Amino acid sequence: MERRTLLKTLAILGIGWLTKNMSPKSTEAKEAAMGFEVVKTDAEWKALLTPEQYQVLRHEGTEPPFKNPYHDNHAKGVYHCAGCDLPLFSSEHKYDSGTGWPSFWQPINDHAVETKTDYKLILPRTEVHCHRCGGHLGHVFEDGPKPTGLRYCMNSAAMKFVPAKA
Repeated sequence: MERRTLLKTLAILGIGWLTKNMSPKSTEAKEAAMGFEVVKTDAEWKALLTPEQYQVLRHEGTEPPFKNPYHDNHAKGVYHCAGCDLPLFSSEHKYDSGTGWPSFWQPINDHAVETKTDYKLILPRTEVHCHRCGGHLGHVFEDGPKPTGLRYCMNSAAMKFVPAKA
């Protein structure tokens, strides 16, 4: 097979795969198949979330660094999933990583988040998702502080902050 023909064939197959796997219907089916407790249609997510929350949580987007409400938040409280209200991170585990996104050295408990490998930037990264609804929260890296050595680098748009009661 000629190289040009091979490249065209691979491009067509790649577009077909993306179209099939990125459609809202297949996203909903994937969520249901993965056993998430909260599963909604694409229209339901759009009605529930702001456009930025929808892009981050449902399409694995990333907000700009330093231009988000929680990167510099020092109040005591708990960060919940903006999609399903599951408590995710405590302010007790938050620290300033200098990255411009809210960073934590551990989730609030062992059942708050799930992870999966992401190859979108060619090199593998570990994506962090809400355990209850599967919403994309951010990524976890192995360059954080003790005691875990982890940096959960989250998107503010994926969370809502609930201040501690005085």
